[in-house]
Amino acid sequence: MLAAMKPTDIDPEVDNWVFLRGRLADEPVARELPSGDVLTVFRLTVARPSGERGRVDSLECSTVRPRARRSLERAGIGEQLEVTGSLRRRFWRTPSGPASRYAVDVETVKVLRAGRTAGAARGQTPASA
Repeated sequence: MLAAMKPTDIDPEVDNWVFLRGRLADEPVARELPSGDVLTVFRLTVARPSGERGRVDSLECSTVRPRARRSLERAGIGEQLEVTGSLRRRFWRTPSGPASRYAVDVETVKVLRAGRTAGAARGQTPASA
């Protein structure tokens, strides 16, 4: 399904849908939740519009979907990904009071390029790191 999906394929009935293309910024981190689900958290570096050359945003992304996790396990740092999902605002308490941040709740991940980084060339992948 994702292979044929494009940003123009947005369903007008879905208000909170994001399509991002960016680079994997760091090794994904997976941890098992009390429910037994595995949560995988990663950062996606996304270029800003062309008017802001050299500027990027780093976005927190997370998924509990096994297929998305398997795609991330095949990706190396710096590889280009396409991610779909929805935007969520996460809240938590800090010693100085409540805090929040936006994150992408990921449904699908597609690795676009097979080029490897220096770490991947040494045999380091998210699954073996």
